[in-house]
Amino acid sequence: GALLVNERIDREELCGALSPCSLSFEIVVENPLELYSGTVEIQDINDNDPVFPSSQARLEISESVAAGARFPLESAQDPDVGINSLQTYQLSANPNFALDVQTRVDGSKYAELVLEKELDREEQRELNLVLTALDGGSPPRSAHVQIHIDVVDANDNAPVFNQSTYKASVRENTPSGTLVARISAYDLDDGPNGDIIYSFSSHTPAKVRELFALDSATGELRVKGQLDYEETKLYEIYLQAKDKGAVPGVAHCKVLVEVVDVNDNAPEVTVTSVYSPVPEDAAPGTVVALLSVTDLDSHDNGLVNCFISPGIPSSQDSYDVYVLENNMPGIPILNVSATDPDLGRNAHLSYTLLGDTTFGHLFSINRDNGTLYLLTSLDHEDQVEFNMIVQVQDGGFPPLATNVSVSVFVTDLNDNAPMVLYPHPNTTATYADVVAPGTPAGHMVTKVVAVDADAGYNAWISYTLLQATDPSLFSVGLHNGEIFTARQLREDDAPEHTLVILLKDHGEPVLSTSATISISVAETVKEVLTDLTDVAPANDPRRHVTFYLILAVILVSAAFFITMLSVGIFKCYKWRQSRELYNSSRSTTYRTPGPFNHIDAVRGGFTPPSFYHQVYLTTDSRQSDLLCKKPFTSSPLGSRQGTIRNGEPGLYHQIVGTASRLPTPAE
Repeated sequence: GALLVNERIDREELCGALSPCSLSFEIVVENPLELYSGTVEIQDINDNDPVFPSSQARLEISESVAAGARFPLESAQDPDVGINSLQTYQLSANPNFALDVQTRVDGSKYAELVLEKELDREEQRELNLVLTALDGGSPPRSAHVQIHIDVVDANDNAPVFNQSTYKASVRENTPSGTLVARISAYDLDDGPNGDIIYSFSSHTPAKVRELFALDSATGELRVKGQLDYEETKLYEIYLQAKDKGAVPGVAHCKVLVEVVDVNDNAPEVTVTSVYSPVPEDAAPGTVVALLSVTDLDSHDNGLVNCFISPGIPSSQDSYDVYVLENNMPGIPILNVSATDPDLGRNAHLSYTLLGDTTFGHLFSINRDNGTLYLLTSLDHEDQVEFNMIVQVQDGGFPPLATNVSVSVFVTDLNDNAPMVLYPHPNTTATYADVVAPGTPAGHMVTKVVAVDADAGYNAWISYTLLQATDPSLFSVGLHNGEIFTARQLREDDAPEHTLVILLKDHGEPVLSTSATISISVAETVKEVLTDLTDVAPANDPRRHVTFYLILAVILVSAAFFITMLSVGIFKCYKWRQSRELYNSSRSTTYRTPGPFNHIDAVRGGFTPPSFYHQVYLTTDSRQSDLLCKKPFTSSPLGSRQGTIRNGEPGLYHQIVGTASRLPTPAE
């Protein structure tokens, strides 16, 4: 049972930078049958010196660089791990520079020169320093590099990145050439001194240069090699922007690239032991095989479910089906299978969908073989899940049936581009966001608001500044769309700025849209509106429309007032006439109304045929007015009032209760 070393062990050859370094094995013990797992950890010794990429380094530093400027140095590499790995750097004594040792997220060290005292080219044209790398062994191992610094006249302005740190995420199976991030720097100088070249910083590890490529002109960082989440989950990439001046100005930034795990590793099944043949009288629970299953993926992608494959007696009571949206209509998505131990017609099975009224236009099942078909194209944004019941029935009498539940899940595709909510893409208003002169750097001016109808990773939106009137004045947040001032506003800045913001999702393929932002430099919104009024065209044919509208309203109002005044005067005149008639008839003696009588006096021969009257009275006839209608022909009896006074009972009368209104004498 002793475990022996068979050959010389080299930890660096076996595990590289991985710590701890371990070798796993399995031991099978029989009688009784048992399986044991063992691990041998390989411990590191300090048997490797730190090594610099080159024995000499050369830097060109302008005498105009201010104190506090930092200059990254090439890192030394030590294949040992733990305390035996590279621990620190030391710099030879000098009056101008100090050494600042930084630690990356993976624990490795790198050094930066920090300028403590400004350089003077007329006093000293060059400096020679010695950088020493030390590991933590006992005794420590070391390496040296000569640093030669040329002090030269540089540009007045160095490039400046719009962000000091960029963040991006990319899937591990992303193909070569995929865009990861786009860095952007600006230089206020003109000509070659303002042209920028992007490159990796000098202390960028060689492994990073193998996996990523940087476009020197556009600043686009793209995938170059094959990423592997199981190997490295996060890359810390240091980049620099250098202008084309005689003494180039340099700016540095950092890009953090997170590798997203995908399910690219299938589970590995190892059959440790198989016992065959199996006796037919073997008791339940008898061991027939020992299996070992591993999956190199992480999180849910690394979880393994073990089950017996179909095709043997082991039945399902539910099915889960995953279908990509925008599918082709008519495709089969599932085969529901069942068995019946009966014979003949009693074992003939037919499959039907219960509740066809709900999903009958979406799904169909073959009655003979149980194949479930999708009849139409599904949309993840419309509905994510469909649940239905499939019934399996035999052909016996009476028929026997069983039900199985089927759940169809619609998975998302990146078929929706980001949609801009603010600013509204279809608006025609000339209103612009306002920022006051002298606003300091870091002030939030406005925000681009957008949504993506897709789900999950396909709905993640990133914002980048695509075009600007002055690229050095504004910057946009990569993940939130907030637009900030990148520097303090000056008096000589343009009063109007137009920004074009590019919005991209993280789907495959990437879908994008753009938004245009107008920003005015003014103290108040009133100034902006005044400026917009001043720039209106003088020969606009619609400039008199408002005047004509106001004039039309005044004329209509005047006509309405005159009409109402005339109606009022006419009503007053009629009212006075009715009052005169009322006062003149108050002394007239009225008959007390009796039962309703309707006597056709004309046909009865009591009065001339040409004479006809109607009298309307209230029950309190002493307070009633009279309605007098003219005869059909001219009456010889004189005025209407006289006729009413001398009227006989034989005349035609109609007595009504309370009249709804009092007629005027004219009526």
